[in-house]
Amino acid sequence: MSLSRMVMHGGLALVLLVVAGDSRGQAQEAATGVSKAATDGVPIHLTAEQDRKRMLDLLGIKEADMRRPASTDAKAPNAANYDESKANEYGNLPDALRLQDGERVTTAKMWWTKRRPEIVEEFDRVVLGRTPANLPKVVWEVVGTTHGIIGRVPVVTKRLRGTVDNSADPLIAVHIDMTLTTPANATGPVPVILEMVFAKDYPVALAGPLPGTNSMQAGQYAVQALPVLERGWGFAVLSPTSYQADDGAGLTEGIIGLMNKGQPRKPDDWGVLKAWAWGASRALDYLETDKSLDAKHVGIVGHSRLGKAALVAMAYDPRFAIGYISSSGEGGAKLYRHIFGEPIPNLASVTEYHWMAGNFLKYAGPLNAGDLPVDNHELIALCAPRPVFIGAGASSGDGYANPRGDAWADARGMFLAEVDAGPVYKLLGHKGLGTAKYPPMGTALIQGDLGFRQHQFGHTPGPNWPTFLEFASRYLHVPGGRAKTP
Repeated sequence: MSLSRMVMHGGLALVLLVVAGDSRGQAQEAATGVSKAATDGVPIHLTAEQDRKRMLDLLGIKEADMRRPASTDAKAPNAANYDESKANEYGNLPDALRLQDGERVTTAKMWWTKRRPEIVEEFDRVVLGRTPANLPKVVWEVVGTTHGIIGRVPVVTKRLRGTVDNSADPLIAVHIDMTLTTPANATGPVPVILEMVFAKDYPVALAGPLPGTNSMQAGQYAVQALPVLERGWGFAVLSPTSYQADDGAGLTEGIIGLMNKGQPRKPDDWGVLKAWAWGASRALDYLETDKSLDAKHVGIVGHSRLGKAALVAMAYDPRFAIGYISSSGEGGAKLYRHIFGEPIPNLASVTEYHWMAGNFLKYAGPLNAGDLPVDNHELIALCAPRPVFIGAGASSGDGYANPRGDAWADARGMFLAEVDAGPVYKLLGHKGLGTAKYPPMGTALIQGDLGFRQHQFGHTPGPNWPTFLEFASRYLHVPGGRAKTP
């Protein structure tokens, strides 16, 4: 016996089907805070505000207990901090080489079998969320091929689409969009740089090189692709928002929604950064099948929020050979405990909370950065011993008055995280930055397996691109060459 009823949730009318004795639906309601939908798999549509409020309710947190996000208005009472002398409010940085029971990690075996799993578990539990088990297969197809020239390099560009098996919920379709450009005259399998790009930039990559022309496409895509192709490497472009929206309102669709059959997340479910990283790994799955590529030498690149996602992908998928993490800031390579620029309350705001696990909201309310069981030096350490280059723009001077500055991403906070990841690299027989002294603007630290450079041109990856390629050339190679392998 069943009956339909309408309820209001956060101002949203939902038509629900109540089935007498449906213990599964009752259990789901208890876990998610939203009753089971009338038809299995029909996505429940909540606004980001409603979904965030639902998560706070699940956590037992009142909005009044949440700290206000930092403002970019220097005169605001909650103005972001840009005073380095006030940045180190929390001094209890977790030791990446000490087990939770206090024992010191002294061997590589202890790192791999004991400490690293501990760190992964804490990131999964309270920061990034747990990646679901039994994720669906992705079937890739080439939907278009173009021959052309970028700069002076003859190239072949493939437009690719990955179709995610949605048999678990046929009402939610998920696709992964990617392009792959390779030198047409390559004599063997080539390394690849895989860049995650924003939705507004992907159409430029989709256009590819103009057939029969001798000119580059305009924009950042061509600026970054050309020197990669000139080195004889391939250049792939991935659109993360093709498979998971950058919006809390989209959490019941995309790959996250598919795995939850259209229902909202539980507090420890994965956030969008983890989902974007999952898609990067599925892109790498395709690259491994392409005989023109050397899939053991694939680098991953991301800027800003996609820099966060690229770092997560690098940390969780050991197949990525190298990473360029640009201006990733809070939630990326920046120490949460270094209170400069963007702080945790901004990540917990309605415009950003979806990147993280629901549990992360607690650290912008009853708890703070000092209560986190992990920090982002350990996220970098999860990449060890593979090489990671971290870049940023200028953050000196008045961060409010300079809209082209990169103060919000906190370059020094990212540098400090690399310094504290260094001991893990050393334990595994590799080199960190080689210094704990912050370098002058424009100075490249690329002698070790961790790299860093801050340029003076604001929130953009371009000025650090040549330095990254120089760094990467120690590890990636063209047919007939040799590569240093961590």
